[in-house]
Amino acid sequence: MRIPRIYHPEPLATQRICQLSEEAANHVGRVLRMGVGEALELFDGSNHIYSAKILQADKKQIIVEIGDSQWADKESNLSIHLGQVMSRGERMEFTIQKSVELGVNVITPLWSERCGVKLDAERMTKKIQQWQKIAIAACEQCGRNVIPEIRPMMKLQDWCAEQDGALKLNLHPRAQYSIRTLPGIPNEGVRLLIGSEGGLSPQEIERTKQQGFTDVLLGKRVLRTETAALVAISALQLCFGDLG
Repeated sequence: MRIPRIYHPEPLATQRICQLSEEAANHVGRVLRMGVGEALELFDGSNHIYSAKILQADKKQIIVEIGDSQWADKESNLSIHLGQVMSRGERMEFTIQKSVELGVNVITPLWSERCGVKLDAERMTKKIQQWQKIAIAACEQCGRNVIPEIRPMMKLQDWCAEQDGALKLNLHPRAQYSIRTLPGIPNEGVRLLIGSEGGLSPQEIERTKQQGFTDVLLGKRVLRTETAALVAISALQLCFGDLG
């Protein structure tokens, strides 16, 4: 039986006894129904994993004893920053979950002219928190020991104007290059832009070119926004990262 992996939001290197977070305790105690003496694997985002044994388990808290630790690097050599124009409903959650599984390091939700998602400040904050929890759960499932960052929402043009040394890519059905024909990727990685369900407007596409984005082609078919993100990330990891 696989030992459950649990994220702990505080550094574990100096701890020998610790109390799991409320959310983790609920999952371990109520969902998994684990009890005293059973084993867990904890990680704190430092790329280490820690063996742990449950010392106390009740309805309110789970207390564990921390055992040995080891370096467990599951990160790709290719850094990917996904700029995803927000999609409706569960599509955005699906994109975040699968992007994390595929090795994306940073995700920035974006607003564009054709973005159909409207959020006030309070709902925006709650969404970011929810999406970060989805990223954590994806790491627990897939074995990653570093938690990708879900950044605050930004306007498309502001995100495109950021400079970090990464290769800027924008999917476009009339692009001249495919991902596999790109000449190479800088050490700073890739900044990948995925548009909304209605695509980017002509004005937005023109602005991406002005900001140094290279248009790339995925194939002959037009893909949904959540499909396009995952296909592009997979292709990048296959050509320049750790897939294959």
